[in-house]
Amino acid sequence: MNTLPVVLVSLTPSSFKFFHFPSPLSHTPTFRFTTRPLILRSRQLSFKSLNSLSPSQSQLSEDYDEEEDEEEEEEEEEDDDDEAADEYDDITDEARNTDDDEGPEFPVDSSPESSRQRVEFRWQRVEKLRSLVRDFGVEMIDIDELVSIYDFRIDKFQRLAIEAFLRGSSVVVSAPTSSGKTLIAEAAAVATVARGRRLFYTTPLKALSNQKFREFRETFGDDNVGLLTGDSAINKDAQIVIMTTEILRNMLYQSVGMASSGTGLFHVDAIVLDEVHYLSDISRGTVWEEIVIYCPKEVQLICLSATVANPDELAGWIGEIHGKTELVTSTRRPVPLTWYFSTKHSLLPLLDEKGIHVNRKLSLNYLQMSASEARYRDDDDGRRGRRSRKRGGDTSYNTLVNISDYPLSKNEINKIRRSQVPQISDTLWHLQGKDMLPAIWFIFNRRGCDAAVQYVENFQLLDDCEKGEVELALRKFRILYPDAVRESAEKGLLRGIAAHHAGCLPLWKSFIEELFQRGLVKVVFATETLAAGINMPARTAVISSLTKKAGNERIQLGPNELFQMAGRAGRRGIDDKGYTVLVQTAFEGAEECCKLVFAGVKPLVSQFTASYGMVLNLVAGSKVTRKSNGTEDGKVLQAGRSLEEAKKLVEKSFGNYVSSNVMVAAKEELAEIDKKIEILTSEISDEAIDKKSRKLLSAKEYKEITALQGELREEKRKRTELRRRMELERFSALKPLLKGMEDGNLPFLCLEFKDSEGMQQSVPAVYLGHIDSFNGSKLQKMMSLDESFALNVIEDELAADEPEKPIVKPSYYVALGSDNSWYLFTEKWIRTVYRTGFPNTALAIGDALPREIMKALLDKADMQWDKLSESELGTMWRMEGSLETWSWSLNVPVLSSLSEEDEVLHMSQEYDNAAEQYKEQRSKVSRLKKRISRSAGFREYKKILENAKLTVEKMKRLKARSRRLINRLEQIEPSGWKDFMRISNVIHESRALDINTHLIFPLGETAAAIRGENELWLAMVLRNKVLVDLKPPQLAGVCASLVSEGIKVRPWRDNNYIYEPSDTVIDVVNFLEEQRSSLIKLQEKHEVEISCCLDVQFSGMVEAWASGLSWKEMMMECAMDEGDLARLLRRTIDLLAQIPKLPDIDPTLQRSAAAASDIMDRPPISELAG
Repeated sequence: MNTLPVVLVSLTPSSFKFFHFPSPLSHTPTFRFTTRPLILRSRQLSFKSLNSLSPSQSQLSEDYDEEEDEEEEEEEEEDDDDEAADEYDDITDEARNTDDDEGPEFPVDSSPESSRQRVEFRWQRVEKLRSLVRDFGVEMIDIDELVSIYDFRIDKFQRLAIEAFLRGSSVVVSAPTSSGKTLIAEAAAVATVARGRRLFYTTPLKALSNQKFREFRETFGDDNVGLLTGDSAINKDAQIVIMTTEILRNMLYQSVGMASSGTGLFHVDAIVLDEVHYLSDISRGTVWEEIVIYCPKEVQLICLSATVANPDELAGWIGEIHGKTELVTSTRRPVPLTWYFSTKHSLLPLLDEKGIHVNRKLSLNYLQMSASEARYRDDDDGRRGRRSRKRGGDTSYNTLVNISDYPLSKNEINKIRRSQVPQISDTLWHLQGKDMLPAIWFIFNRRGCDAAVQYVENFQLLDDCEKGEVELALRKFRILYPDAVRESAEKGLLRGIAAHHAGCLPLWKSFIEELFQRGLVKVVFATETLAAGINMPARTAVISSLTKKAGNERIQLGPNELFQMAGRAGRRGIDDKGYTVLVQTAFEGAEECCKLVFAGVKPLVSQFTASYGMVLNLVAGSKVTRKSNGTEDGKVLQAGRSLEEAKKLVEKSFGNYVSSNVMVAAKEELAEIDKKIEILTSEISDEAIDKKSRKLLSAKEYKEITALQGELREEKRKRTELRRRMELERFSALKPLLKGMEDGNLPFLCLEFKDSEGMQQSVPAVYLGHIDSFNGSKLQKMMSLDESFALNVIEDELAADEPEKPIVKPSYYVALGSDNSWYLFTEKWIRTVYRTGFPNTALAIGDALPREIMKALLDKADMQWDKLSESELGTMWRMEGSLETWSWSLNVPVLSSLSEEDEVLHMSQEYDNAAEQYKEQRSKVSRLKKRISRSAGFREYKKILENAKLTVEKMKRLKARSRRLINRLEQIEPSGWKDFMRISNVIHESRALDINTHLIFPLGETAAAIRGENELWLAMVLRNKVLVDLKPPQLAGVCASLVSEGIKVRPWRDNNYIYEPSDTVIDVVNFLEEQRSSLIKLQEKHEVEISCCLDVQFSGMVEAWASGLSWKEMMMECAMDEGDLARLLRRTIDLLAQIPKLPDIDPTLQRSAAAASDIMDRPPISELAG
């Protein structure tokens, strides 16, 4: 029997205070402690009011259960809980059918007794194999012996993967969810254990690690299986060790840098990376890449992934940096999946009989016809009654078709969809009637899950026997964990209905999972994190919507997310078919569901990023150690990696592998394009055209054409110069006009340019001024540094003999367009200027003038200018405006409201003369072209010119493709290394590590050994002497402020309070704030974006728990969900548990941390691995 440490706590009426969260449903509660209203500070709280390259490729499949850690689960849940029950009326679910081959034979008996017999039978066969290997050697291990462990025929992809492993290869397995990938890892474990060697099995989540730990102990025995997570270390020297990926990554650091963790890879032959598709996870994907990069090459890797679009690239990458790797893929589900769609009145197959289009009865056209029929009946019920008597009571089909011929407006479509949205009870009634239970019902917020349970509490899904079993299980659970019982969920549980989300205690969630697996919960309403790995297969998965809340907006589910949730449907060996049901919402119908179903899975994408821990463990060499005489000296522990060596490691990332493949292909294509352009250029040279002309034309025709073409070229040159002179004269008229408008009102003008498709565009705008009037601004500084904005001096060649004629240089001007875009342009792009404009007068006394306000708004912009059009007379640029400029742009009139009489751009006599000369020259060129067209050899010559034009067009396309490839290559750079160097600079300046000599200082030693979001910040805090004198509960409160990121208050009904931290904790956190600000400034200096958490908001709750308060006292009218508080407490325990193991930490602090950790690690938040 476990015993809890004795905690002596003296609680007085003033020991604790509460924060109060105002709520529409709040009342004045009675507490044993004093209460205090919470002053909401924006920094602390925000909530709404309530309401390839692989040697081999095969086919494969396994149990892709992608699940999140208790910590990750809460952070990634975008649970807009305040929406509560309203969520589902806006939720869509659907179902799709895939054709699968007939699967392997499986026993269908799913009773617990039968399951236990199979496990015992498997364990006996494992022991038999081990005995054979002991007697006759490892040659006894072959595919047939491993397969004989199972009392069913395994799938082809499983066999291929096991064979690849036995050949000594690493293996990448990509297969659908619930297809049996874990069997491959289990067979590898059998082979490894039989050889007397060790295997590590990694998962992304502590909960999943605990589950695999229990499963492997059933197969291999308690003595042969160990567990390592942030919370547990059980039998860590066993032959099979289950662990979280971060634990393994920290172990591997000792082979590439400092030892930051335990015993290393002693006698380890194989490592299983379960859920390796987590490599694409934004926050944690780096860990998977680091493991593959750092792992010794003699260790075989077994990488188990859900179906992704690029498993060949993953296998190719592992093969390149780790060793021989074989790819095994499978797209077949062992239990076929059928997609359904739920509306208010029906539950129908989503797809047609062929499975390639949406079911006709679910299409908008069909719904439109149904709605038209209803309107037709409602509008003329009496007349239709008479018509019915004559026509047998049927509605005229032709009439309905004619009505439905009219296209529906958006409002009509939404109205039809809203009328088809089912209540949860509607869909559940259909599921129950069609024998499609048990079901996992995915709803994307916690409050929605809880409200759903209440909505359907009138359903009784259990028979009397099952209800009795639930009551018994509940009584046992209450005896074991009285504080973990969720009282509000009992009523639903006794009817076979439950909620499962991050707001529940981990112990309660495990209880729900056990009941579901035993068939005693028929419907579990869960957030999408349940799809991520826990073994809870169901007959049906219901997905309530194709969109979910993300901050203040709704985002659509990705195909990978959809298939991950859908993959929970269909129990192997139990169900002949699985069902995924998608639900009609007010915003999404069957067409949208079909589009997502057919979208296909997305590829794995590298999320490799550097961290303080990575840099310190890779680069650190010698360290400073304190000797007994008090002097400091450097003691060399290892040589340490050079930056060049570290760079080679970092550049082994998956992202760089994919990029390098792209670069190789792009460079090869560029070389081919250059060759083609060179050949085509030679074909349209003057010499080539002249040679073709001589060949096709007679001597007389050739002479005539050549003479006329020479004359035409000369006339065209004159036309070009006359056009330029005309533009220069126009510039001369515009410059003084615009200069005179610098100080007065802000005139309107019309800008004109051709877009990328050659279409003429005209934009009305308000003129701000010449670029010189923006002296010292961000815009002017940017233009002075960027050569893209350089302008050429334009010379008038026709006026070269007129020395008094000035040389004109274009200038840049700025205007704000009516489309709320900033425009930067030269005189070339101004069509005209108007007399009317904004008056440059202040709107109120003391206000700035409009011109100054708009210049200030421009200076606040990020200066991301896009090139619109280009000319030798200057380029036209555009940049998006902001919300603040929007009101100004609204007041720029449309061009049609501006009169030609308001135009003030009047040209000089010189301009008129130049324009007349240009016009005459154009006519001359035109006449000459006609003369050439009437010449004797023109028909043949025209063919030559047309072929040359086609060649020029082809060259343009090739050059455009070449430019795109060059741009792509310029954008590709080794991912991670730039971040690595930025973090190195922060570490260097903070005196944690000398990046030049690789000498690591005590601060760096501590940071290298810590697990956390920002290792450097945590080390700075824990090495601060201000913590030494804190009592264990106070230390726990301070540590909680370092790990509370993502935790939210969720006031609900009468739950509006949280405990306030003690004054001592507040003082310490305030003291640390200055140190935090210094680190943030240092990070900003080097462009490092790693959060430095320090939030005292929840410290009082942790301090109260560490002081010995009971769970019921903690949760009394608490404004936090139980799961959130448990997660915060576990995070705090995890940090406290690290402190005694960290190097160069004050022993007094280490003892206080150990005491606080021991006190806090008690039910109901303690996690029992077994």
